[in-house]
Amino acid sequence: MNHATLAPSAAHKWINCPPSARLEEQFPDTVSTAALEGTFAHKLAETFLQNFFEFIPAEIFKIEYEKLKSNKFFSRELEEYVETYTAIVTEKFIQAKAKDKGAAVLLEQKVDLSEYVPKGYGHADAIIISDGVMEICDLKYGAGVKVDAKNNPQLRLYALGAYSELNFLYDIKSLTVTIIQPRNGGISSENILVTELLDWGEKIKKIAELAFKGEGEFKAGEHCKFCRAAMRCKTYADYQLEVVKNDFDDPDLLSDAEISKILSRADSIIKWLGNVKDFALKEAVEKNRHWAGFKLVEGRSVRKIIDEQKAADILRQNGADDSEIYKPKEILGITALEKNFGKKKIAELLGGVIQKPPGAPVLVEESDKRAEWHNAETDFDNIEKMEKNITTKPVEEWSNGDVFYWGLKTGRIKTYHDLGFNTETKEK
Repeated sequence: MNHATLAPSAAHKWINCPPSARLEEQFPDTVSTAALEGTFAHKLAETFLQNFFEFIPAEIFKIEYEKLKSNKFFSRELEEYVETYTAIVTEKFIQAKAKDKGAAVLLEQKVDLSEYVPKGYGHADAIIISDGVMEICDLKYGAGVKVDAKNNPQLRLYALGAYSELNFLYDIKSLTVTIIQPRNGGISSENILVTELLDWGEKIKKIAELAFKGEGEFKAGEHCKFCRAAMRCKTYADYQLEVVKNDFDDPDLLSDAEISKILSRADSIIKWLGNVKDFALKEAVEKNRHWAGFKLVEGRSVRKIIDEQKAADILRQNGADDSEIYKPKEILGITALEKNFGKKKIAELLGGVIQKPPGAPVLVEESDKRAEWHNAETDFDNIEKMEKNITTKPVEEWSNGDVFYWGLKTGRIKTYHDLGFNTETKEK
């Protein structure tokens, strides 16, 4: 699918850094395997919804579905995720229909954004209109990064385009944009008044004009991670290196605050450095480019058997048996099994024989939603200290039998249950 110069899917880049849109044109637009898989998921979702809403005859659906099943990206796991998305969209339409018999749904609707973005257009996955409300539903198949609908420029641009084209047919008073990301985050929505959306559109119009002309100020940030020009962009290089270019307080040792600052950017810097190395290697190999101080050499390789059957026959002829030649049979990994049978089926059949051990501790930013990890040994020491500070006077009793007690010295509230006591006998 061709994309506009200022594609809605890239809006987070050109809105934050207008000149990046034209700068990216100097670099090839490579398509990753994940992106191709996402495109396939969208096609499968569209086909399922076309069948549900009877936009295509049942016979055509069967033919199309069989074609899709033969695609290399098809798996039962992918189909399950797509079914989650289509179930949400169909349920939303059923609810809309219950309120308004004239409710309508549009699939893969091309929306014209040229009123706000020069030569701009996009494709909305699903648009539901009913009772003065228009909802844009967008499937995000990726799992790596959770995408939020709140203040999402891509979805807002779709909403602007859809409103501009359909407002004369429907009395639209408010809009909802919804991201459905089955593999990471589920559903996220934002409700927007028409006036709020139009005001936002006017602000974006000025930025889009700059971006289309390749003008404006370069600005680095998190949006750069998806920019094709990132590995050669001077502004982004300065942004990544600023954390180590600053003067440190102590000439010999980093302070805790300085280490925290470096940690906050470590993953991003490592990825950027990797991208720079990959770019330099590709340029050297494909364009014979020479980088001062470096040369191309043949890397390490791994020996491999080119004819396994012939190798096995030779070994047998020389006295070997199959147990010495072949690996023992082993079950596929859980991820591969889920791909073949579907996540729900594997959970249903193998839930009793699958165990997820605790993961090793990793440092993440405080905004991460995972519970904070605690060292078991230091936690035990803390419990021992808490036990000595327990008063016998209950502060509050819950229906589950746990009784809260004040720690006289610490001022914390703990329960006998938390401390390993029997909640009835109050004994360990």
